[in-house]
Amino acid sequence: MSSLPWPAFWEHVPESDRPALGEVLAELLATGVLLGTEGRGRSLYLLARDYSREISDYLAPLHLEYLEDPENSILQARPVPGECGLTARFSKAETLVLLVLWRIYDDIRLNQITPVALTTAQEVFDKWRLFFEQIEPPAESQLDRILGRLRRLRLIRLQAKSEVESFGDLSIEILPTLPRVIPFENESAWQQQAAVYQHEPGSLADAPGQGGEEEA
Repeated sequence: MSSLPWPAFWEHVPESDRPALGEVLAELLATGVLLGTEGRGRSLYLLARDYSREISDYLAPLHLEYLEDPENSILQARPVPGECGLTARFSKAETLVLLVLWRIYDDIRLNQITPVALTTAQEVFDKWRLFFEQIEPPAESQLDRILGRLRRLRLIRLQAKSEVESFGDLSIEILPTLPRVIPFENESAWQQQAAVYQHEPGSLADAPGQGGEEEA
């Protein structure tokens, strides 16, 4: 039992649902995403669908937009740009990886190759060299750490490393949550953002702003 009282504005919520509803909110506030595809996440997702209005009303004062994606069993609390003080912040290297993944995701969706947006670590390296040719790609260990963080933020799924012979073969599933976190209306809008970095020479180590944080 929580030491804090249950909010008076949610007295209509049955006591049997309250602990799980608290888990839903904790997950949405901690990561911005609830994946309802398996395990405990599935039962929380199904419960949350019954309390969509309550969750949406709870998040609104924080300037978080509540989104439901039933096709992919995903719930998302997306910060409203320029209004939400809880916006996730990313390093320069993380921002560039996000831009690469967004472009890969958009290309897959436009070409309708597959309903699932799959790529590999090697393709991320290759696309980086194509989009940001004057900036040295991250080292394998650095990309590994970045992908790990994006996985924890529920923006991607990663294949188990034990299943691949080399890091470059690592399979990455880009979730629909990623293009919502860094929304671009079209490729031209993406190009405008990418252009900020495209003409910065050198490696990540000596690029301006390295070590700081940027909103994406």
